[in-house]
Amino acid sequence: MTGPDPTAVHPVPAHRRIVFLKPLIRNPLIEVGDYTYYDDPEDAESFETRNVLHHYDFIGDRLVIGRFCALATGVRFVMNGANHAMTGFSTYPFNIFGGGWEKGFDFATVSAGFKGDTVVGSDVWIGGGATIMPGVSIGHGAIVAAESVVTKDVPPYAIVAGNPATVRRMRFGDDAIARLLRLAWWDWPSHKLCRNLDAVRGADIDLLEAAE
Repeated sequence: MTGPDPTAVHPVPAHRRIVFLKPLIRNPLIEVGDYTYYDDPEDAESFETRNVLHHYDFIGDRLVIGRFCALATGVRFVMNGANHAMTGFSTYPFNIFGGGWEKGFDFATVSAGFKGDTVVGSDVWIGGGATIMPGVSIGHGAIVAAESVVTKDVPPYAIVAGNPATVRRMRFGDDAIARLLRLAWWDWPSHKLCRNLDAVRGADIDLLEAAE
């Protein structure tokens, strides 16, 4: 057993709506780990342009997604380029329309609201239609419910839902979470993961630790 080829665009040939994202990404400001997939019946291969919004090179913010993440149809990442100036009375972007309106524009009025990079850990499941706002960090093993709007950081192994998304419960107790984060099975080499797959998809933390 070797597992699927992480460089395959269509890891399930009969269902071309499912794509591994890493081999599709061309933007150096986007990083996606092995085996993370996106599922979309319309145009899954255009994830980089259709689902990562307002991502401009001159801003330089990064989107980092870990390994073994599952992204459902319509998941969107709103990047810092969506920000408007909020230091004055109006948020209207006069400068982008020219005609003299660009004179006197101070980029710092916009950049003051930037939130930094957006980071998604490994083994994260993001439900259909969820929106991830700029600068958010989502911890390993977290679950984001469908149609949620994530505006703040999500702890590892939390389940969040709503607009704005809030923690509804934790998937496991504190001790189990600490042990899972230490094990970081998503970083295991393929041969080790394949050998211990039953432990990874099981629910016995002692068995998983024994595999280490």
